[in-house]
Amino acid sequence: MKITNALSAVEKEPLIQPFGFKGGYLTELWQSVVRLTGSGGYHTIGLGTQSVLWSDSEIFQNNSETDGNRMMYAITERALEMIRGMDFDNPISLQENILEEIHAFGKKITGKADLRKTFTLNALVPVDNALWILYARENGISEFDRMIPEQYHSALSQRHEKIASIPLISYGTSPEELKEIAGSGYFFLKIKIGQSGNQKEMLEKDKRRLSEIHRALSHFQTPYTENGKLVYYLDANGRYENEETFLSFLEHADKIGALDQIAIIEEPYPEELELDVTGIPVRLASDETAHTEADALKRVQMGYRAFALKPIAKTLSMTLKIAKTAKEHEIPCFCADLTVNPVLVEWNKSIAARLNTFPGLDDIGLLESNGQQNYLNWNKMMTHFPANKKPWVKPENGVYSTDDEFFRTGGGIFEDLKYYEGLF
Repeated sequence: MKITNALSAVEKEPLIQPFGFKGGYLTELWQSVVRLTGSGGYHTIGLGTQSVLWSDSEIFQNNSETDGNRMMYAITERALEMIRGMDFDNPISLQENILEEIHAFGKKITGKADLRKTFTLNALVPVDNALWILYARENGISEFDRMIPEQYHSALSQRHEKIASIPLISYGTSPEELKEIAGSGYFFLKIKIGQSGNQKEMLEKDKRRLSEIHRALSHFQTPYTENGKLVYYLDANGRYENEETFLSFLEHADKIGALDQIAIIEEPYPEELELDVTGIPVRLASDETAHTEADALKRVQMGYRAFALKPIAKTLSMTLKIAKTAKEHEIPCFCADLTVNPVLVEWNKSIAARLNTFPGLDDIGLLESNGQQNYLNWNKMMTHFPANKKPWVKPENGVYSTDDEFFRTGGGIFEDLKYYEGLF
């Protein structure tokens, strides 16, 4: 197969209100769009959602929001220059061939010698997605499982009929909004901690915030957990700079009776703080620190006991490798969001529906999806996805329901994206 042409475009989507995490705030998210043409005459669309703050917070802090997005988009454009005219067997091998060179380019344009690889991978998502669809069409494939290489099937062997929709609880979500979310059936809640300020200020803010949340939610029940209680999934985004501060936070959680409801704490420490976390009394999950399968293996050896998979942020190609590594070491996984558009939600959902059941839950998958909470134009964005009326697209009572058509079609990702084609 040969890539005969490669083009890109971008749409800037405003958020309802500033979205805070990692001590910063986003006001818009750029939707990158790639159009590839293959030697077989097929052309395909791949989408990405850029998140500079998530992928490398130093770039976000040291540049304007627009400049950070321009840097990431420049990596996407450079990748297209590299692959235009290139022959490829499959998207995974192509990514392996270009990743280090394109990452070096990213370091150069950002001026950051220690650029996080997630920044580069985030930029490659629309390229990778377009490649997968092109690979499928060139090979006469229209089913998700047939598209995935056989060596990764063991990591994606489940078929969940239900997938829990995980909403995002940001710094500003009020107690009233929390109660409304729980009352609507959502039971696995992603809660942002690691608030702004120095370590002492952050710790006190996080303690107060957890107390406020637990007061609002502790009496709610759910049929999807073994103990009947709601589940707290805390995301610190690497804001805890030492073990002492983090353990102080956990002591507070225990004191207020919230510790047994915390199923996961994601990325409590900065990536460079390579602590053995085996003795931590809560399951710690790796997200952006597991850039590649080698990084994932390193985190397993450090004592991390879960992975947040993000095909919508690190590419499907890299995610398959990380999922395989996790499966080989019996590490449970779930799919986390990047506040992506409706099309990318289905790429994420296709992986979430096939992962092993997470410990402590009944037979149900896990998928974070918060776009509807944060995009100003979410309903309009939904109309750009041809499969938007399918029964698996919207959750009911906090749960997505899947069927045979969903599993066969990857949630609709093989359909022509005419709106995005129109950008070209």
